[in-house]
Amino acid sequence: MTRPLRIQYPGALYHVTSRGDRKALIFRDDTDRAVWLQLLGEVCGRFGYAVHAFCMMGNHYHLLVETINANLALGMRHLNGVYAQYFNRRHDLVGHVFQGRYHAVLIEKEAHLLELARYIVLNPVRAQFVTQPQHWRWSSFNFTVAVLPPPSWLETDWLLSKFGPNANAAKLAYRQFVLNGLGISSPLQNIYRQLMLGSAEFIRQHQQTTFSDHIDGVSRQQRSVLALPLQAYRDKFPGDRNTAMAAAYQTNAYTITAIARAFGVSHATASRAIRQGLPLSSCRNDGPDPGV
Repeated sequence: MTRPLRIQYPGALYHVTSRGDRKALIFRDDTDRAVWLQLLGEVCGRFGYAVHAFCMMGNHYHLLVETINANLALGMRHLNGVYAQYFNRRHDLVGHVFQGRYHAVLIEKEAHLLELARYIVLNPVRAQFVTQPQHWRWSSFNFTVAVLPPPSWLETDWLLSKFGPNANAAKLAYRQFVLNGLGISSPLQNIYRQLMLGSAEFIRQHQQTTFSDHIDGVSRQQRSVLALPLQAYRDKFPGDRNTAMAAAYQTNAYTITAIARAFGVSHATASRAIRQGLPLSSCRNDGPDPGV
């Protein structure tokens, strides 16, 4: 199975979901939920995560998590792996607990953190588990509005700061903000290619990322989903074909063969132009071009 794209860099914010295999329950009772919550805290401490919102449902969970380092995959692999071992052992089961790997969407923090935090804690209300978010024990809502003391790994200050400098007033305003979200459509409807949620500039910025630095072990075909079209590199560097081809090649999304075809030159010409257009320190050393 092809691995999903994982864009990773220090300070990245993600909406993460993970679901039970064949839609099966991953939390059978409050003991399971308490164990998962403890594991989440351990993962946050070990990998340097700050959680802005979370919610445990029956067959899935939601996290709004910010990574200090570019290590989302490491921490999530640990969380799901250790929990799956516990779950199977406790319930005398074998096989997969989760449906494949977790799904992570890169989020533009300033634009979407608030509405996603609201969306996450309203999940139990939308699912008709409860009528009010404060009635669901297993989300971040009651921690954020100070009904319960928050764990050290739950970052409430940033979110509440958006509702004013007075702490008590901010908590009341946040509570009302969440309640006002009942009936509002999901912000996740606007996700770009199931990968990113943000402004056009935010998406463009991460489309032009040097993928070898920030994407966790994915195929060239997947990288091309995010990369700019090859014509865009021609437009970006008019009159400088070497640099245009080098910039396209440096994304790791396109083979030399594909670049040569798009620029209307031979493979040898494209290869030579790329070497001339790339700084020596940036040259990829990945063997023969697989597109030959």
